Amino acid sequence: MDAWEDLVTSALLGTDRKPLARSGRDAAPAALLDAAAVHTVRRRAGLRPGAAAAALEPAPEDGRAEPPVAARRRLGQLLAGRAAPAPSGGRRGAAPDLTELLPQWLAAANERGYRAPSAALPALLDAARARTDLRPQALAFAGPRGLWLARLNPEWKFALRGAAGGGAGSLPDPADPDAVLALWEEGLFAERVALLGAVRAEDPARGRELLASTWGTERAEDRLMFLDSLRAGLGPADEEFLEAALSDRSRNVRATAAELLSALPASALAARMAGRAASCVSLDRTRGAETIVVEAPHECDAGMRHDGVVPTPPAGRGERSWWLGQLVEAAPLDCWAARFGGRGPAEIVALPVADDWQAELHAAWCRAAVRQRDADWSRALLGAPAAPQAGGPGTSSLAERAQLLATLGPAERAGWVASFIAAHGLSEAFQLLGVCAVPWAEPLGRAVVDALDIARDAGSYPWSFSGVMGLAERCLSPDTAPQLAALTTMAAEPEDASPGAAGYWSEAFQRLVSTLELRAAMHAELREPRKREPQGPESAVPCAPGASVAPVTPVAPGDAPGLRGR
Repeated sequence: MDAWEDLVTSALLGTDRKPLARSGRDAAPAALLDAAAVHTVRRRAGLRPGAAAAALEPAPEDGRAEPPVAARRRLGQLLAGRAAPAPSGGRRGAAPDLTELLPQWLAAANERGYRAPSAALPALLDAARARTDLRPQALAFAGPRGLWLARLNPEWKFALRGAAGGGAGSLPDPADPDAVLALWEEGLFAERVALLGAVRAEDPARGRELLASTWGTERAEDRLMFLDSLRAGLGPADEEFLEAALSDRSRNVRATAAELLSALPASALAARMAGRAASCVSLDRTRGAETIVVEAPHECDAGMRHDGVVPTPPAGRGERSWWLGQLVEAAPLDCWAARFGGRGPAEIVALPVADDWQAELHAAWCRAAVRQRDADWSRALLGAPAAPQAGGPGTSSLAERAQLLATLGPAERAGWVASFIAAHGLSEAFQLLGVCAVPWAEPLGRAVVDALDIARDAGSYPWSFSGVMGLAERCLSPDTAPQLAALTTMAAEPEDASPGAAGYWSEAFQRLVSTLELRAAMHAELREPRKREPQGPESAVPCAPGASVAPVTPVAPGDAPGLRGR
C-alpha cells in the first residue's frame, strides 16, 4: 500500500504526473481518495506504545477525620458557588452569596480539625488559586494530600511556594537542627522565609541565630524580608542583632531595624529617641494655662540618620515636622509621664498645644501607640466615641482610628464602635467595623441593625450601605436572625423617600436573614457527630466538575494506599 507521504505528493502534483502504484490512469483519482480514507482511519486509530512513565509516589496519609456528610455536601455547594441567579437591573436578590461564606466554612472546619475530602481537593485548589484570601485556610484544610496533588498541576504551584502558599507542610521539624540547616543553606528563598518563620515561632533565639549565620551573604531585598520575620517573638534578646542592622548598607533594612528597636521600650535606640523627642516637646507654664510647646529639630544629624530617621520628607511635608514626627513615634510612650509632671495619657492628650503643632504631635503619638500596642494611649487618643468631633482628640483619620482600636481588647473595641455608630451613624463606621472581632458582640450587632433600620425609615436606598450590609452578612451573630425577621417585610415609604426604596430594603434584609440562617446551618452541620461510614477503596483523588489536573500515569489501587478513605 502507498505510504501517506506518497498520497500527499500525488494529491499535490496530480495523479497524471505522479500516479499511484497499482492503479490505472483512469482509476487513479478514485484510488487516491480511497487510499487517503483508509490511511486517515489508520492514523486516527493506531497508536504506537510509548515508554512507561515512572509510577507516582503514594499520597501521604492525613490522620484527620473528614467532616460529616452534611458538611461535605455543603462544601461542594460553596465551592461550586451555586446560588439563585440575581434579578435583572443589577439587584443582588434575596439569595445568600455562597462565595462569601466559603472562608467562614473553611475557618470553622479547620478549628474542628477536619481534613478535606479527597474528591473536593481539585475544586478546593482551584478556588484557592482564584482567591488569594482563601489560601491560608484552604491549604490548611487540604493538608499534605493537597500539596501532593498540587505538584501534578502547574496551575496549583502557588501551594508549593513556602510561606506565600502555605507550603509549610513540607518544612522540616524545627527541632531537627540538621534538616533545618540543610534547607536554610540550600532551599529556595520562599522555603527559607517559611522555615525562618517556623523556627522563630518555636524558638526565637534559634531563629535569630539561623539568620545571623548567613546575614552577611544575603541580598539586600532578602535581608529585608528575613528581618521582618523577627516581629514574631520580638524581645530584648534581639536588640544586639538589630543594633548591628542599623549600620546595614540598605536604607530599608536600617529603617526596619529601627522600627523593631523602637517597639522595645527598654532598647538603647528607644532611649536615644526619647532624649531627642523630649528635647523637642516640653510643658510651658508661663502662658496662663499649661501648654505643650514644640521646637522641631533644625537638622537631621548623623546620629538621627543612623537610628533610622529618614532625612528627606515626602512631597508636601516640611522637613522639621517630618523629623519631629519620626522622633516622637519612635520614643517610648512611658517617657512622657515624667516630661509632663506625672500626668497619664488622657491628661497629656487633653493639654493644649501651641503654634498649630497639635495635629503633628498627636498623629505621631497615634503611630507610637499602634507600634507599641499601648491600650492606655490608644484609648486617650481615640477619645469618647460620642464626642461631637468624630476624630476624637488625637486623630482625624478613619484609618488611624481603626489602628488604635485594634490595640484594645475585643469587648472594648466592639463597645466603642457601637457607641460611635449610635452617635454618628454608619457613614463613617465601615473601616471601624472591619477591625472588630467576628461574630460581632451583641451591643455592636444591635447598633448596626438599629442604624440600618433608621436608614430604611429615612427612605435612603440600601446600596448606600451595601458595604456595611455585606459586613453584617458575614459578621453578625447567626443567633440574631429571628430578631431580624420583622425587617424583611415591606415598610410603607415616606413621602420624600427614594422611589422603590422600600422594596430594595425588604430584599436586602431578606438576604441578610437567609445568610445568617445559612451560617447557623453550616456550623450545626460541622458540629454533627460523624457516623461510621462504609469502608472501601477510594480512587486517586477524583476531579470535581470543572477542575483540571495535568495528565498523570494511572496508579493501581494497591500502589496508592495513601488515597484510600479513612
